[in-house]
Formats: sequence, structure tokens, C-alpha cells
Amino acid sequence: MSVGLPRRKRPVRGRSATVTLAGLVAAAAMGTASLVSCSTDGGGSNNTSFSPTPTAPDTASFSGTPPSALSSLGASVKESARAAASAAASSASAAASAFEASVSADVARANAAAEKKLKNAKGQGNAMSDVALTGKPRSETGGLLALVVNITNKTDKTASYAVQVDFRDPDGKVVETRFVGAEKLKPGEKAQPLAISRKPPEPRLTAEIARAQRY
Repeated sequence: MSVGLPRRKRPVRGRSATVTLAGLVAAAAMGTASLVSCSTDGGGSNNTSFSPTPTAPDTASFSGTPPSALSSLGASVKESARAAASAAASSASAAASAFEASVSADVARANAAAEKKLKNAKGQGNAMSDVALTGKPRSETGGLLALVVNITNKTDKTASYAVQVDFRDPDGKVVETRFVGAEKLKPGEKAQPLAISRKPPEPRLTAEIARAQRY
């Protein structure tokens, strides 16, 4: 005779799943209620606490135009360049004045005498072959155009010289004239007075001996 074992009861899965689902729905409902409660004020108003999206200001009511950083920087650079150029010009002018002041009074007197002598000279004068020009670096003249007038007494007697130097622009027009002189040069003796232009560096000028008189 066989004895039957007691049959195990199977769990009712459908009921447990139903209970669990119901719990989740309830928790979700409570969370939603909490959120709604936090977002409302104590007076029961439905206005939420977040701020609306900001809108751009009405620029039509503004007066003037605000300066941009780029334009301000450009103005500052221009002002600095202008100040630097002014300082450089002042420095160059001072250097040029110092160079001219270095010319002795005796040379200035000789140059004045040369101008008077050339008034009576015929044509280009009688001493063109005794005179030549060489340039002088602007770094040594404060930026001025200065020419060394090389005068050599090629005669066998003591003589004085008067020389006219013309400065021409790129079109060939004479824009400036200088007179230099050398007095009582012995035979074979040389003199090197300077012919200095006071014109600006630009446009560049060229120099030439226009007349030379020996007396």
C-alpha cells in the first residue's frame, strides 16, 4: 500500500504581481503630489516658482552708440603712433639744428662772400674744374641732405673760391640754392665746405654745381 506525500501549494504569482504593481502606482502618485505641493505657494495659487525666459532689452530707447573694444584699441594705437612720430620729428629737428650750429662763423662769412662774388661771374664761372661734390651720410647730419664741396686750388697762386650749389626735385626743378666759399687757398691746397639743404627728406633732391668762380 502506497502512502501519498502531501502536495505542495504553488504560490499565487498573479496576486503578488498585482500587489507589487499597485504599490508602484501608489508611490508614483505620492511623488507627483509632492512635486505639485513644492511648486505651489501657501496661498493655493497655481503659479510656479521658475522664472520665465528673459527677453532682450529694447535698444530703441538707448541714446548714443556704445564704443566697441576694437575701435577703442584702434584709437589708442593711432594716438601712440602719432605721439611717436611727433617725438621722432622733434628729435630729428633738434639733431639737424645742432648740426647746422656746428658750422663756424668763419665758414658762414665765407659763404656770404661767395654769394656776392658770384653775382658778377660770367656763365658758370672760371673754376668748374676745381670743384666736385661728394655726399655725406644723413646719420651724421641729423637727417639733413648735406654735400661736401671739394675745392682744390689747381693754380700756382693763392686764390679764393665761390661756389653755387643747386638742389633739384625729381622733376628737375631747382627748389633750393646754397652758396659756399673758401678763401686764400695756397697752390694745391684743398677746402671742404658743406652745402646743406633745409628741405624735407621727401621728395629726394639731387645736387649739382651750378657755378664756380675763382678770384
